[in-house]
Amino acid sequence: MSFRQFAIGLTASFGIAWLAVVVVPFFKLRNPAPIAFQEGVDTQEGIYHPKRAGRVANGAHIYAANGCYECHTQVARPSYAGNDLGRQDLAGLAPSLHPDGVDSRRESNIYDYIGLDFAPIGVTRLGPDLSNLGRRVEAEHGADAKDWLMLHLYDPRLDPARRNWSSCPSMSFFFEKREITGQPSDDALGVTVKKGWEVVPGEKAEALVSYLLSLKHDDPVPASMNYAPIKGDDNNEG
Repeated sequence: MSFRQFAIGLTASFGIAWLAVVVVPFFKLRNPAPIAFQEGVDTQEGIYHPKRAGRVANGAHIYAANGCYECHTQVARPSYAGNDLGRQDLAGLAPSLHPDGVDSRRESNIYDYIGLDFAPIGVTRLGPDLSNLGRRVEAEHGADAKDWLMLHLYDPRLDPARRNWSSCPSMSFFFEKREITGQPSDDALGVTVKKGWEVVPGEKAEALVSYLLSLKHDDPVPASMNYAPIKGDDNNEG
């Protein structure tokens, strides 16, 4: 075999693999076609549109720029890839936890990341998965969900009884410490840094928390997209 034949063969081997794994999926998935709900199969009608709420774009950029994806995933794996659907706190909420008593657990799909420049699938799960963080935090803290997230960003170990084990880095640089003049700010955190001073969230903190609260990837999807639906209620809530 000549060097030329070897070089051509090597280039073809890597080139075909690159086309199949990188190029083709990129063009195929960059703009997926809308999927319709099926009459008689799904409980809804029309075209499936993924939910979007809050300052998603700005918050997503801040999330990516600060490396949150290094320790947090945003993907509920189907049963053949990790069985996340059986975890009531990850892939949506089980009926016993959902405010409407429905089973909102489902696996992630490509439409969950449409409109984002960066798909935050994540690298590791050193911290909890955030696919449905907004839904979980609201279920646990109700109207105080935003305040809880703000305090967590400011100091993840602020509550030693519950979170002294957290390895999440503090994002206190997103907050401003300022002297109180007149009435305290309505947005001030419930922390004391110095008498007569308060801590208030900056624009980046507001955007990031809005983005985190928008993470509710548990809306009903067409049956054609739900490859591994939860079967039954009581036996799959743990």
